[in-house]
Amino acid sequence: MSQKRALSRYERGLKTPTMFVYEHRREETSMLSEASNGGEPARPPYDLLIVGGGINGAGIARDAVGRGASVLLVEQHDLASHTSSASTKLIHGGLRYLEYYEFRLVREALIERERLLRIAPHIIWPLSFVLPHSRLVRPAWMLRLGLFLYDHLGGRMTLPRSRGVRLDRDPLGVPLQPAFKRGFVYSDGWVQDSRLVVLNAMDARTRGADIRTRTTLVDARRVDGLWQATLADAAGGTRTVRARALVNAAGPWVGSMLRDRLGIATTKQVRLVKGSHIVVPRQFEGEQAYIFQNPDKRIVFAIPYERQFTLIGTTDLPWTTDPGQVEISADEIRYLCDSVNRYLRSPVSPADVVWSYAGVRPLYDDAARNASAVTRDYVLDVDVAAGAHPADAAPLLSIFGGKITTYRRLAEHALEKLAPFLPVLKGNGWTAERALPGGDLGPGGFDSALARLRKDAPFLSAEESWRLVRDYGSRAWTIIGDARGPADLGESFGGGLTAREVDYLVRQEWAVTAEDILWRRSRLGLHVTDEDVARLDRYLRDRQRDAAPEDRREPCPARVALAG
Repeated sequence: MSQKRALSRYERGLKTPTMFVYEHRREETSMLSEASNGGEPARPPYDLLIVGGGINGAGIARDAVGRGASVLLVEQHDLASHTSSASTKLIHGGLRYLEYYEFRLVREALIERERLLRIAPHIIWPLSFVLPHSRLVRPAWMLRLGLFLYDHLGGRMTLPRSRGVRLDRDPLGVPLQPAFKRGFVYSDGWVQDSRLVVLNAMDARTRGADIRTRTTLVDARRVDGLWQATLADAAGGTRTVRARALVNAAGPWVGSMLRDRLGIATTKQVRLVKGSHIVVPRQFEGEQAYIFQNPDKRIVFAIPYERQFTLIGTTDLPWTTDPGQVEISADEIRYLCDSVNRYLRSPVSPADVVWSYAGVRPLYDDAARNASAVTRDYVLDVDVAAGAHPADAAPLLSIFGGKITTYRRLAEHALEKLAPFLPVLKGNGWTAERALPGGDLGPGGFDSALARLRKDAPFLSAEESWRLVRDYGSRAWTIIGDARGPADLGESFGGGLTAREVDYLVRQEWAVTAEDILWRRSRLGLHVTDEDVARLDRYLRDRQRDAAPEDRREPCPARVALAG
């Protein structure tokens, strides 16, 4: 796979619409078209309307519906189409946050790390990090103290404690320049970030939530103690819905949602910080990651990625324009290459980059002087109708900041704030011990599940079996179904992707475009050719044409206008 091919595929897949984009199933959009024709059937108000299909919105939807609330979540694009798929893909406490005295945040994140490793062991797994010591950046005593706190703040249970390592005598030091003699090893977690969002949404839907992608909130106002909201789908249908409470989980658009769509002023703000990453061919053997300290006090990770690659990131730069138009700059690529070249024996150059991505983090603006120092903690702001009784207050909860590791706890905190206004919410948080879809791997965990799939589907290659269990966990068997050989899986689109998997993603995971499938439901975009993508586009078009009337979708624009 050439660099040029990978980059052109990325540019086509992520920056421009695919040729054919399909709207939701008719039963999922019928009420939009009925509303636009004046024929909408009356229905009771939702308890909760959530705007935003990133990790926070999906997490709140799952928790709320599990407590008895009726929930509608709307997302203007695909699930996890922005910030939630552009992370460094770590479930971690945030070692560097200790330097800014964020002890509460680190403790909460470490506790959540342990919980997430248990409830989603297929898409979240332990990862060891090698931290070479550089006396020019931070003294060894500071690193030891930080790692001691990291080991003990969150009640570590499943991961090994940190330790020192002689890099000049240990295989972990082989990829590093000889000047680095000593270092430390600690553990955190790795996550398939966009799949974490999708699995939360899937579980929410299973429990009764209504999840609508490619649906925009046009505006919303308080009317008679309820929120009255106008929604628009990508095909132009509109609908008015009512809800007792509204959650603004719009991520980078949280401020413009308040200002432009809801007409509400707030003193709280988000600070948009761009984080960019590059992917290069694999730079070292082993499953360990490396964490490098830069002279500017920032840190950069080098992480094994998709078996054949190394992920390098991230940057921290202010972003002041449209969050939907973010992309990596040539300066950032050089910065990331220079950062790892201070440590790695084999240099990395911009010419080695096979893929890159950038996202905007909506951090709570705490007036920190530089982007790296801005808090990663979250603030939940509740606005209610002035002078109203709690039953008629029509609360609005807006989310400022947050990080993927603490999404589940954020959801609990959000519902704690809304509970006085929503008596329907029963009990306390329940999501800490309930596996996400596919996470019930059974005794022996991932390795045992992989062995079972190899036995049950011997026609799959070792790599194909590994990917299916890693992406889908116990649901890999749902995809394989009654297949007895490769031919039963249908057309192949490269990278192990088959028609049967595509059908599953369309039916079960809201996938609509090739971009959805190749870059958010998976990272197979790194493993397929332009010809593969064209065949996948054709398959999706033909699938739409041949669908039963109740499943048919009409071609529609790929993008809905962004707020702000």
